[in-house]
Amino acid sequence: MTEQTFNKLANNGYTIRPASLDDIEGSVEMFNLCSKEMIDAPEFTEERYAKEWQMPNFDLQRDTRLVITSTGQIVGCIEVWDVQEPPVHPWIWGRVHPLWEDKGIGTAMMEWALERAREAIPRAPKGARVSARSGTVNTYTPAKELLQSIGMEAIRYGWDMLLDLNAAPPAPAWPEGITVRNIQHPADTEAAYRAEDEAFADHWGYVETPFEEGFKQWKHYVFEIRKPDSALWFLAMDGDEIAGMVTCRTESDDDPDKGWVSVLGVRRPWRRRGLGLALLRQVFSEFYRRGKPRVGLGVDSDNLAGATRLYEKAGMHVQREYVTYEIELRPGEELQKE
Repeated sequence: MTEQTFNKLANNGYTIRPASLDDIEGSVEMFNLCSKEMIDAPEFTEERYAKEWQMPNFDLQRDTRLVITSTGQIVGCIEVWDVQEPPVHPWIWGRVHPLWEDKGIGTAMMEWALERAREAIPRAPKGARVSARSGTVNTYTPAKELLQSIGMEAIRYGWDMLLDLNAAPPAPAWPEGITVRNIQHPADTEAAYRAEDEAFADHWGYVETPFEEGFKQWKHYVFEIRKPDSALWFLAMDGDEIAGMVTCRTESDDDPDKGWVSVLGVRRPWRRRGLGLALLRQVFSEFYRRGKPRVGLGVDSDNLAGATRLYEKAGMHVQREYVTYEIELRPGEELQKE
């Protein structure tokens, strides 16, 4: 792949090279400066980000570039994520140090990323539409202007929603025939993945992935990166069937006092029976018992399964909004769920 997009930066004294695990400390320091600028809170830890960079199928040499000053400071990072199969929507993630904005770094990184994302096209099924995507918190104008300047268009919005646990939440009311228990590892791991995958199969953005590949990616993401608390991972059982599940972490990325609901899913045959609300109230009650003052989760604002109405019914409100941008790389049949 040509590096022509970085020539101007190199001529101005910057070094551009792939990232390595030795760059974690400097990269995370820069990421958190960006997060403080964007949402007024740090979001990243070195431990977690090292695991992100070790995701199966992610290659630091191929998929990342750092922009480094003559003094060795990391002021830009760009990543292209096409680790899922089929790779029809490569995700571009990048950050520019707030003090180094408006110097052409972001533009050069995004131009490189789009070129790198096009490498996914031959791996996509014949006739499938391929598009690159990226996103930002909707209040951060510099990132939105950068994405728009390279031809990306806003296509979807998502919310972080929040509940203040000022009082004990209502107890969960379980539908008839449903029991609830904590997950058991490793006995439940594969069944939990299959149930979660099925629960989200009709959500926006879902692209069917071969089991072995999807399960490998999921296990690394869940157990190496997100590391949920097993005591906060509940399975709603109908006999031997997993009807729904909720997976939580003891704290969110941006707030150690905020519990976080990573996944809430109900399989289609068990929907419209109050199971999602019962699962929510189960974890709200557990967070309250642990003394957490608030709990949050993320959701697609146009979720067709009624998730946003469910969360509002549970007393949650929107904390912040994110926007997803897209640029088409190859026209064709859209494989994701709409």
